[in-house]
Order: sequence, then C-alpha cells, then structure tokens
Amino acid sequence: MDLFHTRENYEVYQGKQWSYLNIWLILCLFPRTCVSSPSKPNFLLILADDLGIGDVGCYGNDTIRTPNIDGLAKEGVRLNQHIAAAAVCTPSRAAFLTGRYPIRSGMASSTQQQVLFWNGCSGGLPPNETTFARILQQQGYSTALVGKWHMGVNCKTRRDHCHHPLNHGFDYFYGMPFTLLNECQGTDDPELAKSLQDKYWLYTQMITLAVFTLVIGKLANFFPVKWKIIICLAICGLLHFLSWFSSYGFTKYWNCILMRNHDITEQPMNLNRTAFNILKEAVTFIKRNKHRPFLLFVSLLHVHTPLTTTEKFQGRSRHGLYGDNVEEMDWMVGRLLNVIDKESLKNTTLIYFASDHGGSLEARRRNSQLGGWNGIYKGGKGMGGWEGGIRVPGIFKWSGVLPAGTVIDEPTSLMDIFPTVVHLAGGAVPQDRVIDGRTLLPLLRGSVRHSGHEFMFHYCGVFLHAVRWHQKDSGTVWKAHYATPVFQPEASGACFRRGICPCFGDGVTHHDPPLLFNLSQDPSEANPLSADTEPLFDTVMRRIRKAVEEHHKTLTPVPQQLSPYNNIWKPWLQPCCGTFPFCWCHEENNKADSIV
Repeated sequence: MDLFHTRENYEVYQGKQWSYLNIWLILCLFPRTCVSSPSKPNFLLILADDLGIGDVGCYGNDTIRTPNIDGLAKEGVRLNQHIAAAAVCTPSRAAFLTGRYPIRSGMASSTQQQVLFWNGCSGGLPPNETTFARILQQQGYSTALVGKWHMGVNCKTRRDHCHHPLNHGFDYFYGMPFTLLNECQGTDDPELAKSLQDKYWLYTQMITLAVFTLVIGKLANFFPVKWKIIICLAICGLLHFLSWFSSYGFTKYWNCILMRNHDITEQPMNLNRTAFNILKEAVTFIKRNKHRPFLLFVSLLHVHTPLTTTEKFQGRSRHGLYGDNVEEMDWMVGRLLNVIDKESLKNTTLIYFASDHGGSLEARRRNSQLGGWNGIYKGGKGMGGWEGGIRVPGIFKWSGVLPAGTVIDEPTSLMDIFPTVVHLAGGAVPQDRVIDGRTLLPLLRGSVRHSGHEFMFHYCGVFLHAVRWHQKDSGTVWKAHYATPVFQPEASGACFRRGICPCFGDGVTHHDPPLLFNLSQDPSEANPLSADTEPLFDTVMRRIRKAVEEHHKTLTPVPQQLSPYNNIWKPWLQPCCGTFPFCWCHEENNKADSIV
C-alpha cells in the first residue's frame, strides 16, 4: 500500500517538513536561542600565582591595566566572595584539584614550613587522592597541566613520580614541578627559608671561629687542648656546613627546573624564555585538541617573585616591576582567549580565572613593593584567616550559557571547581570521601539564589584560624577568628620581620571569645563585635561552635605530607637530567615568538 495513501496526504506531509525546517532556520538566526550546554564542554582553567584581588581592574584597580581579565568579567560572571582553602600555594592548590580541605589529604602543615620546600623531598599530593583531571581523563577528555605544580614529584626513588601530575590524571605536563623563587634568578636575596639559612650560616661561622681560636691557642700554647678534639670539632663543623649548604646552596639547580612529562628540559631553567614557552605549550595544546573535549589547566608562574618580566613589558605600569608583571600576565590571558575565539571554541569552552591565594605583603626589596594589593581586605599571603590572604578574583565565562555581566556576592570556593567540572563532564563525584566543594553551575546560571556553602573553615596549616557562616535566612555573612597573626611591626599589617606570618606559637594571638565580624557590613574586618555591641553575638557563636564540632567529626588521621621528614631535601629523590649531582641541561631552544 502507498505510504501516504493519496497525493494530498503527501503534500500535507511535505508542507509540515518545510515548516519544521523554516522554524529551525529562524531559530538559528539568533545564536543565543540555538546555543545550549554542550554535553561535554572544554575547560580552560587559568590560575595566577600570588595575585591580589585588588590588582585587577574589574575588582577596583584603576592604575594597573588588565583589559583582558576585565573583558572576561564583562562577558561572564564575576564572583565577589571567592575564597581559597589556604593562604599559601601547596595546600591551596591541593584543595583546588581535589575539592577537599587540605587537612583531609595531609597537605596542611603542622610546622613552620607551610609549603613543600624541595623537588627532592618525599611529600606531595598522595596518589590515592582523586583530582578532577583524573575523573575527566576517565570521561575521555584530553587533559594537560601547563605551568606550576608545587605538589611533589617522587616518593621513594628518583623516578617513581608518585606525586607527579601524570600520576594525577593529566595526560600531558609542561612546566615547573616546583615554584618560582628569588634563587631562580640568582639574586643575593634568598627566599627559601631565609631566616633558617641565616641561622645555619651563623652556626657555621661560630664553629669555624671556635676551631680557628683553638688552633691558634694550641700553637701558642694558650690552651692545653688535644689535637683530636680540634680535629673532631672541625669535622663536625664541615659536616654541618655540607648538610645544609648541599641543599640550600644549590637551590637554583635543585628547584628551578622545567619538565615535559617525566623528562627534565631545563636545569636550571632560563627565566627569560619561560613565560613564552608556557604560553606556546598552552596554545599548541588547544589547537591540537580542538576537535575533542579537553581540560587545560594553565597554572601561571606570574605574579610570584622574582617577577620575571620580559623587556616588552618592563617600565609600562605605574606600579614598578610588580605592575609590569601583572600587565604581562593579563596579556598572556588575552592570548589564550584569542586562540579560543579563533578556533571557534568559545561556545563550547568554560573559561575560569582565579588566583591561588592573596597577594604577598612582605615581598619587598628595599623600598619597592614586589607583592600584590588585596584591596580593602586585611592581611595577605600566609594569613589563614584574614580576608586578604584568602579572598581572590574568581571569573567564569561560557558564551551562550552563562549570563554576561553578572556579579555574585555569595560565598564560593576554589574547591567548587572540582564538582562543577566533574558534573559538566558527565562524571560522578567520589562517594568514598568527603568533598567540600559545591557545584556552581546553578548559581552561575541564576537558577538558585544562594551558594551551597553555609560554613567555610579557614585553616593556617592544620590550625583552624577562622570560620565563616553564611546565614542564609538573613543573607548575613559572619566570621569568627580563633587566632590571628602577630604583625611585625605591630601596626604594619604584615609580618615583615619574619617574611611570612606563622600559623602557631608566639607568632599568633589566640582569641577567647573569638573575634567576630559581620562581613556583610564590615568586609575590611576593622570593627570586631562583642556581646555588648551585637545582640546576636551569643547566638552566632553557639551556631559556629556547633559547626566546628560537626566539622571536626568528619576529619580522619592521614599521613602528613609536609612533616619535617617529608619536607627535607633527599638527594636520592632529586630530579636530575644528568648523573647526580651533575644536573644541568638546556634543551629548550625553540622559538616561541612566532606562536605568541
């Protein structure tokens, strides 16, 4: 039998087909109507290093030029209360990748050394931690990390790479397994444990002086001391000197290296080419994977000291070398955004920009400020509770999906990237562990009014310094400080004499009752409240105290990755491109200018 029975039925059917086609064509004349959330979007995650929230134009800076980051905010969503899980690099980045407070993974320190100190130490992000990169890798994504890692390399041997990015879900890695330091530039201003190095050097001088005095006394018959004693003291002094100088004296060679996957390409690295090489690698990865879903984590070395800035940007800003470095960073962000546009990926790519923590207030050289500005917020890098150390820029853009020009004041966290990315990629958040991040997409799209965070716990190392309570029925954000750093000098607002504020000991002040602030009215944390000035003081403190008790119940003991043993230099774990200790190579001779 004829399928349409009659010619009239066939013409009716054909007319309907043309009507559907016309409707489809009309819809596609309006891109906002046609664009929907891709089943597997790409992800470009850009994380600056030590950038203050006040360093960016869209967050109020009108003297440093950041047009590309500002444009990202104008075309996307800007988060005004975006919080890092720690105020220093290693624990903050661990929380970012895992969606968990660093104390849960052992990446929070109980010593004065708050971050990993060596490529050749045994501490690092444990292999049993699940990163969003690993889940996306399992979902068929091509994954890459370009830039800074700073979460360990090896565990037991020089080539086991147990903490390496390739063991945490990244298919490709190019960059620094460590972090930038003044030592990488060869300056006479060491950054790695400067006070500790000064102490070791003082002890060495004292032992040398003692040996010299005993030798003179022995030869002049001033002291009836045996040569054996003098020789033993001299050997002890020599061993003491070698024990610390073999590590700290060669920091540039041990820590300032570049790797491609498991291979070392530069040791020590050439800072003059590093920024271009990192940008080239990121651009190349995007172009190489434009026809398949990808995750690219660009972990910038900017704007960490020593503020290596190319000649093109030197002297351009009104804020010296630091401002120059920020403007160069913004230019790099612009180049990444350009390649996304040129490859027609902007409608299928979620772009995220943030900083790992606040700007460093103590970073100075003579009268020059080499660290960031944290706007109206008190404190900075290394201060686990004060807003200036943990409130950072946070910007999302996804053309056609996220509403442009949106500003959100709700509390959000860098840890939220984990569940957000995992859900968008079609993966499942692990159910065998506590995930502290909350998915952000409903908030970003405007389908919900409040973030998923009621409480946030602000640690300095393993020590709880402050707690934030978002009282959703009133919209008020309260913050209680249990401990705050002792500034040196007292009214300076930073720990200039120490170089970075400590988390415990005589360098902090404990508060009982805690200092309470209403961040909704006092974001600068200038006016602590009391039972006499705030009627809700006791109610708020009881609720926060209960939340702390409940939070502590979720913590389980784990190996401490930043323990003194795990955080000392071990020669047998030191990555080396030659025969140890003769570690030097320069294989990066490529020209990046044509790419960028």
